[in-house]
Amino acid sequence: MPAADATPPLRWGVLLPTFDVFGHGRFPVTAAARLAEELGYDSVWAGDHLVAKVPIIDAVCALAAAGAVTERVEIGLGILQLALRHPAWAAKQLATLDALAPGRVRLGVGAGGEYEEEFTAAGVEHRTRGRRLDEMLGVLPALLAGEAVDHPGPLAPVQVPGLLPPTSTRIPLAVGGRSDAALRRAARYGDQWMGMWRDAKAVAEATGRLRELAAEEGRPAPTVTMLVLVNVDDDIDAARDDAAELMARQYHLPFRVVDRWTGYGPPDRVATLLASYRDVGVDEFVLMPAASDVLRQYERLVGVRKLVDERVPQ
Repeated sequence: MPAADATPPLRWGVLLPTFDVFGHGRFPVTAAARLAEELGYDSVWAGDHLVAKVPIIDAVCALAAAGAVTERVEIGLGILQLALRHPAWAAKQLATLDALAPGRVRLGVGAGGEYEEEFTAAGVEHRTRGRRLDEMLGVLPALLAGEAVDHPGPLAPVQVPGLLPPTSTRIPLAVGGRSDAALRRAARYGDQWMGMWRDAKAVAEATGRLRELAAEEGRPAPTVTMLVLVNVDDDIDAARDDAAELMARQYHLPFRVVDRWTGYGPPDRVATLLASYRDVGVDEFVLMPAASDVLRQYERLVGVRKLVDERVPQ
């Protein structure tokens, strides 16, 4: 029997194929969700954009489909661009997900901003997105609990009676972002901080900063989740080329920008990167397959998970 103070096991999640980066013309979300559950992943996640550089389907709808074909795996929004939405509609969507998959919903939020045109499309000022997000996070718990809310704004006014049904349980909140403002937001509102595109040293520094900020807020320090691009392939050149193509298509960025933060190549090489994050306090991974065959990556990543779980922390 493990000791009471034993380190909790790592949690493993994967992003669902809600982006059609490679032009397949399809979104095998339900097949991916079923496979992830069969392979023992703890969670499946969907990214969120209204406008992107490649075709993308709605994250909330995708997770509703994923929840309908699974029984155990958690369904997470990673991340939901809450500031693009009206507070009451966002709460209704989250409560609906919880009604369809009780106790399995995870919520990640962030200010976003890389695609200014989607803020224009949603009728939201790009420059106010961080303040609007903070305002919405202040009223969201009451909305999800089914309480009447009369909030005058100024950026996200909402006046609604209790929205029913309320959520069956409190939805865990992860806050994404690399700026100090994002870390402050995570310390003030979040249960987790979700990092991306940072090395282990930077994650360790962010973790220390989160502890400081959480202490100022009188809250427990958020745990740390990392979203990591991965491509597992014994042919390291093939893995790199596939990941580079995804970066060029989806982000219009050269691969050199994210090379050192991407787990690509044979399983042991990918495991080494992930273990470096585990060793500085990361306790959950959300893995984004940087590959044209997402389901094959889910299968290959099972071996990587085992390698990381078996390694002794440094």
